[in-house]
Amino acid sequence: MHFLSEQSQTIIKTYNDLHQIAEPSWSEKKTSYYIYQFLKRLGMEIKTFDNHYGIVAEIPGEIEEVVACRADMDALVQEVDGVVQPNHSCGHDAHSTMVMYAALAIAKSNIQPKRTIRFIFQPAEEKAGGAVQMMKDGALENVKTLFGIHLRPHMEVPDGKASAVIIHGSSVNLTGKIKGVQAHASRPEEGINAIEAAAFVVQCLKEIHLDTSESFSIKMTQLQTGGNASNVIPESATFTLDLRAQTNEAMDKLKEKAELILEHVSKLSGTSIDWKFEEFVPAASPNENAMKLAQEAIEEILGQENFVPVCISKGGEDFHFYTFEHPEIEATMIGLGCDLRPGLHHPKMTFNVNSLINGAQILTKALIKAAER
Repeated sequence: MHFLSEQSQTIIKTYNDLHQIAEPSWSEKKTSYYIYQFLKRLGMEIKTFDNHYGIVAEIPGEIEEVVACRADMDALVQEVDGVVQPNHSCGHDAHSTMVMYAALAIAKSNIQPKRTIRFIFQPAEEKAGGAVQMMKDGALENVKTLFGIHLRPHMEVPDGKASAVIIHGSSVNLTGKIKGVQAHASRPEEGINAIEAAAFVVQCLKEIHLDTSESFSIKMTQLQTGGNASNVIPESATFTLDLRAQTNEAMDKLKEKAELILEHVSKLSGTSIDWKFEEFVPAASPNENAMKLAQEAIEEILGQENFVPVCISKGGEDFHFYTFEHPEIEATMIGLGCDLRPGLHHPKMTFNVNSLINGAQILTKALIKAAER
């Protein structure tokens, strides 16, 4: 691991380069080309795609089984100092950097791994579609073990420490339209008020209880109705519900409760309500074997005293689509402590860039262990 320590300034420069070319989901052209050129210099087997900017690179092994590591590449689009622009406030530039240098360290070691080591650079994590697309394109073919890594806020994992698993929750949006009957505001009895039906939905949501100790939440986050006139009972309203649950099983129960409420409100209010679920992200499925490999790597690089067993996150992550669709894969996402402040997705997010060396070393160690076991 001394090799990566000696590369510290180069690692930070690579991170700064990627940070400057932040690009939104499905538009990661410059980012992808930068990573491709880096991997090409290593002499790796590289696969690109015609319909997106993802990359798959490999160090061939002796057998067909594959150990893989995934990095995300896209940036958020958000307002920064009054300008709406792509901005790496979720750390994907850091994740790509760490995976790139894990690839460099293993390639330069000249080892002949027992299992093939694959590096997956994925587009569109922020749109929760990149992982699904990479699976369609064969990125998980023959994969037995899969690692990911994510920067963590200071309150979740302290600087200089790392966790073997991030327990992300599941999330989904329910978008709907309420249809009532329009009327003059002076004769409300002649109409069916879509706003009142939406308010009834909000009240009912507060009464949801699940037979589980796992955390969950459901709330209305968008509501639009009516035209320019203030003296008209509105006929229709569109709304969005944000659903979150710590496990996929709890999410299934929460979705069922939400649908029952909408059916109930529709019946009692005399409205028709149409809805659909969108932007689903599954919860983490912790795997003991992958977590054990990650733990061993963290303890060897940072010491036992800097190992954090579990990182609980209220956020979502499309990395978990890989195991949601392929539960046979041993997978975990490593949580890297890096003094990240004030928080992920904040437009002025900062972190200790020297932690990138730790992350690259942990990934290198974990990948070699998984490839050789």
